[in-house]
Amino acid sequence: MLATVTDFLWSYVLVVVLIAIGLVFTVGSRFVQLRYFIEMFRVLGDAFKHHPGQVSSFQALTLSVAGRVGAGNIAGVAVAITLGGPGAIFWMWVVGLIGMATSFFECTLAQAYKTRDNRTATFRGGPMHYIERGLGSRGWGMVFTLLLLGTFGLAFVALQSFTASSSLEQAFGVPPLTTGIALTVVIALTIFGGVQRISRVTEIIVPIMAILYVLIALYVIGTNLGQVPGVLERIVVEAFAPTPAVAGGIGAVIMMGVRRGLFSNEAGLGSAPNVAAVATVPHPVHQGIVQSFSVFIDTAVICTATALIILLSGLTAGSEDGVVLTQLALAEHVGPHGETFVSVILLLFVFSSILYNFYLGENATQWMDPDNPWLFIIFRVLMLLLILWGSVQDLSTIFSFADLTMALLALVNLGALILMLKVCFRLMRDYDEQSRAGHVPVFDPDKFPDLEIDREAWEANRDTVER
Repeated sequence: MLATVTDFLWSYVLVVVLIAIGLVFTVGSRFVQLRYFIEMFRVLGDAFKHHPGQVSSFQALTLSVAGRVGAGNIAGVAVAITLGGPGAIFWMWVVGLIGMATSFFECTLAQAYKTRDNRTATFRGGPMHYIERGLGSRGWGMVFTLLLLGTFGLAFVALQSFTASSSLEQAFGVPPLTTGIALTVVIALTIFGGVQRISRVTEIIVPIMAILYVLIALYVIGTNLGQVPGVLERIVVEAFAPTPAVAGGIGAVIMMGVRRGLFSNEAGLGSAPNVAAVATVPHPVHQGIVQSFSVFIDTAVICTATALIILLSGLTAGSEDGVVLTQLALAEHVGPHGETFVSVILLLFVFSSILYNFYLGENATQWMDPDNPWLFIIFRVLMLLLILWGSVQDLSTIFSFADLTMALLALVNLGALILMLKVCFRLMRDYDEQSRAGHVPVFDPDKFPDLEIDREAWEANRDTVER
C-alpha cells in the first residue's frame, strides 16, 4: 500500500507539479539560473566574508551542499541507472536545471522572512516562517514542519546510515551494526555545538570531499576519453527511447530520473531554505543565487561524475544497492582501491549530510515551540536511534518511506511558493534594479511595508554587514 500511494504521487502528481512550477519560475524570471550564472561567482567571492558570531554565506552554502551531496549522489544515481537506464540521468539534469530556479526563489524567500534567535543571536528561517508570515497560516506551516522532521530528521538519517554501513561492509567487511554504533557516537559528539559548530565542520569537510570525488571522476573520464561521447549520446537517446530492458518504458525513465534527481538536489523540497536563512547577507537574493549554485554543484558536477563512473565501467545492472554498484564500477577503473575510495568519500558524505539533517530538525523544533526544550531533546534522541536502526535495514524499505514523505513535503512547499509567486518576483526585481543602477544590492524592508518581514532581524543583519 505504501508503494502504491508513493508511485501514484510520483507518477501522476509530483512530476507534473515539480516541472510545471519550475518552468513557471524559470520563464517568469527570464531564466534566472542562466542570467545569474556569472553573477554566482561574483557573489561567491563575497560569500567568504565572515562576521563573528554569525554564519557566513559560504558556510551556509557548504552546509546546504553537505545535505544535497550524499547518498543521492552515489546510491541514488546508481539506483536511477539500474531501474531507469542511462536515460534517467538526462531527466536528472532537466530537474536540476529547472530546480536551480525553484531553489533560487525558495531560498530568497527564506532570507526575506528570517527572524533572529535572541538566545544565540543567529538567524533562523525556512518555509515554516514564510508560510506563517507570508500566507498567515501557522497550521500549514505546522504540516510542513512535521513532514520535514519525518523526512530529513528521521527517514533520510536512516538512509544515510544504511548507505555508509553497506559501503563499509562491501569494502572492508565491517558489520553494519558496528558502523551504526560508531556513526551514532561521532554524530552525538558533534551536534552539541549548534549550527555554528556544524557549519565550521562542513566548511572544511565539504570542499575536500567534493574535490576528491571530482578528481577521481576526472581520472576515470581521462582514461576513457574515447568512450565519453558515446556514453553522453546514450544518455540523451535513451531518455526518449529506452531499451526494452527498462520496465515501464519512457514513463519509468522520466519518473526515476525526476525522483532520484529531486532526492539528490532537494530543489523545491523546502529543506535548503532552512539553511539559507541562517546566513548574514546584504540582500535575500544573494543567498538565493548561492543556493542555486548549490543545485548546480550537486546535479551537474557530482551526479554526472557518478553516472560517468558507472556507465564507463559497463556495469549498469545486477545490484539494486546503489552504493555497491558504484563501488564495483570504480573498482573496474582503478582496481580494488576503488571500493575503498568510495567508502571513505561516502563516509564523509554521510557524516556531513546527517549534520545537515540534524540542523533541519533543530530548526523545525525551535519553530514549533521555542520555549519547550523537550521537543528538541526528543528529536535528538530519535535521530540518534534512527542512525543505529538504519544501519541494519534494507535499502528498499527506507527508500519507500523517504519517497512518500519527500513527495508530500514537496507538494506542501511548492503550493506555498506558487501562492507567494508575486513576492518572489518583487524581491528579484528589487535586486535587478539596484544592480542595473550600479549599486551593490542592499535589502530595505521599508520598500515592502505590506509584507510581514521581521524588521528587527534585518536591522541586526544590516548592522552586522556594515561592521
